[in-house]
Order: sequence, then structure tokens, then C-alpha cells
Amino acid sequence: MIAIFVAGGFALVVAAVATPVLIKALRLRGVGQQIREDGPQRHVAKAGTPTMGGLAIVGAFVIGYLLAHARLGAPWTADGVMVILVVVGFGMIGFIDDWIKVRHHRSLGLTKSGKLGGQIVVALLFALGSRYVGDLSNTITFVRTGALAINLSTPIWVIFVVLVIIGASNAVNLSDGLDGLAAGSSIFAFSILGVIGYWQFRHVQVYGVGSGLDLAIVAVAMTGSCAGFLWWNAPPARIFMGDTGSLAIGAGLGALGIEMRLDLLLPIIAGLFVVITLSVVIQVASFRMFHRRVFRMAPLHHHFELLGWPETTVIIRFWILAGLFTALALGLFYADFLSLGQVVK
Repeated sequence: MIAIFVAGGFALVVAAVATPVLIKALRLRGVGQQIREDGPQRHVAKAGTPTMGGLAIVGAFVIGYLLAHARLGAPWTADGVMVILVVVGFGMIGFIDDWIKVRHHRSLGLTKSGKLGGQIVVALLFALGSRYVGDLSNTITFVRTGALAINLSTPIWVIFVVLVIIGASNAVNLSDGLDGLAAGSSIFAFSILGVIGYWQFRHVQVYGVGSGLDLAIVAVAMTGSCAGFLWWNAPPARIFMGDTGSLAIGAGLGALGIEMRLDLLLPIIAGLFVVITLSVVIQVASFRMFHRRVFRMAPLHHHFELLGWPETTVIIRFWILAGLFTALALGLFYADFLSLGQVVK
């Protein structure tokens, strides 16, 4: 339990201290955000705000995780290391994307094929590593084996995992459009995953997740790093996380869901990100098939901005929705536990 708090505490402090240093360094080098021309006009004023703040998030996350193990001797597991590697891998893809944007002074970075190709490679390595190094089964589940479990062949399972990681990563990326929206919403999701990981550790005979404690450390380390970064990213943001942060956060969210055997519960835990992503899918599909837009602008948060909601109102209300989704997910997880007739000690 102490290792979990150490991971989260150190990650929070490192992110909170490192982010202003990063802001200063980026300003000196003129590394600023390029604003998309078709976005809300009020965002034009944000042009030039330092980006690539995800470097502080990923760095603090890794440091928090390592310190929990180095100082307190928390057990290392292949599952936990796999999550760390996929977060760093997607963070590197995001960094390259951000660097191209600032280098060429445009709002577009890597090509779609280049970006997707990199994501597929990293996600595929994670899937294969989890299957053959971490010995994860080919079963996708709701909260545990036996609860809405679906057995898949290894190739289909690998494809499923790759789609989950890429989908989660891009869902958070789409949600990163307002100051603090993605970071704040992620805190809710990772906090719940930390609680679930610890519960799985305490009841390993029920869930069969031997790496529950290590995965809880991973989740809380990410919670702390997002919280420390949010101190500087809250509106009005002094720095943006960029794709460096959003792709890494999303990949970590998807990877934890897979490793904790929460495959089918993950869409509820990350409910806000799912809703925002669906708004983009609906908008694109409607325009291509009927030449009509359902929303004034997608992703969904921009729609409410164009309706006249102040940015902070949109952010806080979306944070509330994120909290409600995670509360629902935790309630379903615990309800399943009670259905087993277990005695809570």
C-alpha cells in the first residue's frame, strides 16, 4: 500500500516541479502550439503556448513507478513493465508528431499512415509481449474470468488488443482540445484503475491477477503525473500536453484495461473519451452519407463552445461526466464482487 502512495506522490511532485522548468525551456526555444484554422476562433489567442508537456507527464510517471520499486522493494512484474513500455512508446510517437508541427510551424505533424503505422507496431509488440512474456490468456472479460468472458483465438485476441490500445490512445488525443480537459478526465480513470488494481491484489484468488499490486502502482503513478501536470495545464493553460501526452495517456489507459482483465468494463471507465470519439464518428459519417452535420463542430466539446458555453464551463461539466462514468464502473465492479458472496474483511 505504501508503494502505491509513494509512486503517486513522487509522480505528482516531479510533474508539478518539472513542468514549469519545461515551460521555460520550451519558451526559450520558441516551441509553441499551432492552432488549427477551422477551430473555434477564441482558440487563436492560444497560439504559441508551449506544447509537448507530455514529456513531463511521461517522465514523472516513469520516475514514480521506478522509485516505488527501488525504494520500497515493490514486486516487479512483466505486466507492469509492459504498460510502462507501451506508454513510453506512444509518447515517443507523439513527440515526433509534435516536433514536426513546431519545426514546420503547422497544425499537422506525422502523416496519417506514418502515425498509425507507429501505433500499430508498438501496440502489436505490447500484445505479443503480454501474451507470451506476461502469459495473458486469450480471453476478454468484463471484470474477471467467468463474468461475460469470451474466448478468442490468439490471432484474433492480438488484433483485439491492438485495436483497444490504438483506440484508447486516439480517444484521449481527440479529447485533448480544451485546457485541462484530457488531463483532468484521465485522473478519474486512472484513480479508479488504481483502486481496482489494489482490490485485485487483495483478492487474487477471485480475479487471478497476480500483478494487481504492480498495476495499481502503474495506475496511481499515472494519476499523480497527470495531477501534477494539471496544476499548470488548468485553464488558462500555461502549457499543452500535445500528442506526446495524449497518445501516451490513452495507450496507458488501454494497456491497464487489458492487463487487469477489464476489457469490457474499460469503455465505461473511459466513458467520456468514448462519447467524444463517437461524436467525431457520427459527424464524419453523417456528413459523408447525408452531407449534413449533427454537431456544430466535432469533437463534442467544440460543439458546446460554439453554442456559447464558456470554456471553463465545458471543461468542468465534462470532468463531472468523467467522474460519473468512473463511479458507475467502480459500482459495477464491486457489485460483481458482492454477487460472488465474498465476505469483505
